[in-house]
Amino acid sequence: MIAAAAPGGAAARRRVVVTGGGRGIGRAISERFLAAGDDVVVLQRSEPEASLLEAVAAAGGTVTHVPIDLASEDSIAAAAARVLADGPVHVLVNNAGVQDRHPAEEFPLAAFDAVMDVNLRAVFQLSQALGAHMLEAGGGKIVNLASLLSFQGGLRVPAYAASKGAVALLTKALCNEWAGRGVNVNAVAPGYVDTEMNAALQADPERREQISVRIPAGRWARPEDIAGAVHFLASPEADYIHGVVLPVDGGWLAR
Repeated sequence: MIAAAAPGGAAARRRVVVTGGGRGIGRAISERFLAAGDDVVVLQRSEPEASLLEAVAAAGGTVTHVPIDLASEDSIAAAAARVLADGPVHVLVNNAGVQDRHPAEEFPLAAFDAVMDVNLRAVFQLSQALGAHMLEAGGGKIVNLASLLSFQGGLRVPAYAASKGAVALLTKALCNEWAGRGVNVNAVAPGYVDTEMNAALQADPERREQISVRIPAGRWARPEDIAGAVHFLASPEADYIHGVVLPVDGGWLAR
């Protein structure tokens, strides 16, 4: 556990679980909750990036790393049990995801299944395990990471598009069952974000230009843009927001 002393007089901190919370968008999400005085549990295979220590020191919260293989049902079950054994969970952010690019006619079925396992089945399994705890406690927040491809088909990413379309409808399905029992389930749909996952697009000058000229805001998103929206949906200000898939896309879908 990475820890720092809590600020004097601070309110009781929430415990926030973030999949993939140690790098990219996930790290920005972790830092946003830490800055608000919350404690963060990072679920990912590898240790969080060392620079996350700086955010912990500045905010005074804690970061706990729980190893997990999001492609393994058994690993997810074990990680969820460990998280719950250590205390209550107030917020779950299903952030982690994977991408694979092939023409649809050549897309390997094994690769398709691997994307669906991590991007969809793992989201449901963690929401089921930690959401059951929230229901027993009488409240909680779940924020899923959807995508622009929850609304559009994309190019050469049929598995990713299928998984993120399903995440959007899973968000609504869980909302329908859990909203009346105190658990908010919503999603953020990032636009094109300048992260490692989009390195292939960034490295293709023609594709990057095609994308960039369509964004009314005039730039790709930064991880912090997504983190702010996630934090809002997990805040008391969003207590009456249920089943929303919120695009954070610089206006892409409006074009």
